[in-house]
Amino acid sequence: MAYLVTGGAGFIGSHITEELLKRGDEVIILDNMYSGRFENLAANPKAVFVEGSIMDTKILESICTEYDVEGIFHLAAVASVQKSIENPSLVHEVNVTGTLSVLEAARKHGVHKVVLSASAAAYGDNPVFPKREDMLPEPLSPYAVSKIAAEMYCKTYAELYDLQTVSLRYFNVFGPRQDPNGEYAAVIPKFTEKICAGESPTVFGDGNQTRDFVFVKDVARANLLAMDSAVCGLFNIGTGVQTSLNDLAKMIMDAAGVSVKMKYEAAREGDVRYSVADISKAERELGYKPEWDLGEGVKETVEYFRSL
Repeated sequence: MAYLVTGGAGFIGSHITEELLKRGDEVIILDNMYSGRFENLAANPKAVFVEGSIMDTKILESICTEYDVEGIFHLAAVASVQKSIENPSLVHEVNVTGTLSVLEAARKHGVHKVVLSASAAAYGDNPVFPKREDMLPEPLSPYAVSKIAAEMYCKTYAELYDLQTVSLRYFNVFGPRQDPNGEYAAVIPKFTEKICAGESPTVFGDGNQTRDFVFVKDVARANLLAMDSAVCGLFNIGTGVQTSLNDLAKMIMDAAGVSVKMKYEAAREGDVRYSVADISKAERELGYKPEWDLGEGVKETVEYFRSL
């Protein structure tokens, strides 16, 4: 089977590509290298790389035609809350219009399924725990709005056209190849880089805010399960376990064998206070169950950063 991975030179996309190649699939990566990294491409040399944008409909259509694409893993996006607050028009164009371009190429060229990388940012700061897919969206940023709009396009295309779609709402993804200085850089790579260097990581807020940290290899596996299944719809991808940033920092220090003081600054606009996923729907309908616990994933991530 041939699969297109938009944003395949990025953190999560490179891991999905790796899993597809392992099982013998043909993979075409489309990435404009806005946030993709050539090191990630080097990790998957058997993949076909096309440098270009999802906004270029001719490139999308030529890939779907030339390679007889069976499915599209759509990860290309501007994945930054802060960037969306600074430049909402750019984020809308890439995340919403870009998703529409991908769906149109899939519809016109007989692609079987599109799996969208969505975001738990859709839930906002709703105090209900855990977060369920049937909760009303409460976006706190243009980024969250753009991801919800992309989900709605996927849902509508599945209902109107002969195209299956799945939207996966990722919680806090982490692991090897995550760029601590990139737009998607979550707290774990930032903390890990600082702690391994013996420096004080910065916490925005009091550190008691919680997140559901999910290892990237579990996220990659969830994408393949979604593509291979016969179901459509919206699914949370997390672990169902929440961890405070203070506890996370201690865990990283223990794994690195380093002790440093934390530096606390004011909370950032658009950040949510508490977050944890209800993953029962993904377990039931996709067969998804996380195989990596946070401690194991942190150790692997620390080892990766030390190998750089």
